[in-house]
Amino acid sequence: MFLTALRKFLKFLGWLLLLLALLAVWALLIEPRWVARRDLPVEVPQWRGPPGLKVVVASDWHIAHEFKRVMTIARANAIVDEINAAQPDVILLPGDFISGRGEDGTTAADVAAVLGRLKATRGVYAVLGNHDWWTDSSGFNRALRAAGITVLLNEAVPLPGTSLWVVGIGDRTSMQSDPTRAMRQLPPGAQALTLMHDPASARSFKPAPGLAVAAHTHGGQVWIPFYGSAVAPHGWPNDQTHGWVNVNGRPVYITSGLGVSIYPVRFNMRPEWVIFTMDAPKRER
Repeated sequence: MFLTALRKFLKFLGWLLLLLALLAVWALLIEPRWVARRDLPVEVPQWRGPPGLKVVVASDWHIAHEFKRVMTIARANAIVDEINAAQPDVILLPGDFISGRGEDGTTAADVAAVLGRLKATRGVYAVLGNHDWWTDSSGFNRALRAAGITVLLNEAVPLPGTSLWVVGIGDRTSMQSDPTRAMRQLPPGAQALTLMHDPASARSFKPAPGLAVAAHTHGGQVWIPFYGSAVAPHGWPNDQTHGWVNVNGRPVYITSGLGVSIYPVRFNMRPEWVIFTMDAPKRER
């Protein structure tokens, strides 16, 4: 009887170890590289932008040379090709372009060589994330701008050929966030595409009507059913690290990002880039 029970236990243990091994392979090798394209319609009352404006958001690339850091130069270039194939009107890049602090030798110039290939008819706009500030903020500013990307630091600029504006809020973690300064540059009643790295910045202002997006959280990288993110930054709610979140009375979309940070794992939280199609509500068209 004892031997029978022991055999059952060992069989159960074997299956359990196999399951854990398969989960480890999935979380370490498969899901972090299984990038989702998400297509989301956004209806804005009294929309004054071009009908069907396509806005791509691609954040938290964490580009590196090393395979273990997931987002290699080759993989990042492949994602750029996918985004360009969607023929976006606008591309928003809410920061954290480099992995860690570039310990593997990745530079701002390496990152700009990849992201500078992004194409959008009305421009590519970026804000720096905390990793970019910690690594080489002046280098990222120079390299990205030289590659044709508009880098914003608490600034608002008109979107060419439209009545819309683009607002870029500085990173809060690195003490660069000043949304009041940015919002003062908007004309009264303006509609805008607002990007920020840290969603906590939105707690101190109301984004203008239009689209507001944030990054930084990675969706926690591991999403536990009925709980939320295994980890959320800076006291941010665990169940509000991905998707549409109401912050200070306005909807903000928090993207799960493309890369990984701290640990090279994703589970139940795929990396993503998002294409928003902006338009008036159907009743107004």
